[in-house]
Amino acid sequence: MLIVIVPMFVALPLVLWRYRRGGKGTYRPDWEFNWGLELLIWGVPVALVVALGTALWRQTILGDPYRALGPDPLVVEVVSLDWKFLFLYPEQGVATLDLLALPEDRPVTLKLTSGTVMQSFIIPRLAGQIYAMAGMQTQLNLIADEAGDFVGRNTQYNGLGFATQSFTTRVLSPDDFERWVETTKAQGTALDAAGYAGLLPPSVVSEPVLYGQFTPGLFDQVMAGFAPGMFHRGTNHTDMSERHGAAGMAAAPAPHQGHDHTPEAAQ
Repeated sequence: MLIVIVPMFVALPLVLWRYRRGGKGTYRPDWEFNWGLELLIWGVPVALVVALGTALWRQTILGDPYRALGPDPLVVEVVSLDWKFLFLYPEQGVATLDLLALPEDRPVTLKLTSGTVMQSFIIPRLAGQIYAMAGMQTQLNLIADEAGDFVGRNTQYNGLGFATQSFTTRVLSPDDFERWVETTKAQGTALDAAGYAGLLPPSVVSEPVLYGQFTPGLFDQVMAGFAPGMFHRGTNHTDMSERHGAAGMAAAPAPHQGHDHTPEAAQ
């Protein structure tokens, strides 16, 4: 903005002084055109638009949440629920509720969907905002370059428990992350279709929950429950997935009906 404003405020008094009555400016009553002035008047705005447009184009590509940030990313599948987040680690075979554990300095790819209404996922100190929608998958890439605990939350209103829907993002060193995975695997709790169905009613989780294992393909089954036409049943889908798809479609309206409950009553 200053590129336009400063020259204008500098040139205006100079022009007024030079072309005042009795000044040194040449009087040309028939003057019509000057290439130098035309190039200046049009060239500067064009150059400014090109420069700003190029910078915007580059930053838009750099800020693309779908852009991979490096090789061998950790893939975490995220399912937003009322009023909690489910995190699935397909490579490690573990799952968590309201706890996102990440290794430091490793690219992370979050694949997001919703098991209820649309929600807005954000970790303010680590990554930007991305929507999670039922029957669809969105993606968010990030790299955590500092160990510690960071707050993530849903910023899309989804009922009385909205204000309490936050989770802990725990960034660990690579060795600590591997130890965390082994410790989580030792947990006796397993998450299957029946366990997931138990998470569908609106509720507030007071403490993170760890699952030592979960049914493979659960993330796809959640999406299939809302958009069955987008998924083809084959040898990779067990009888459990069919039960999940039916349960997901039947249970999908439940969160809307439950939004009249208070968070305390839903626990």
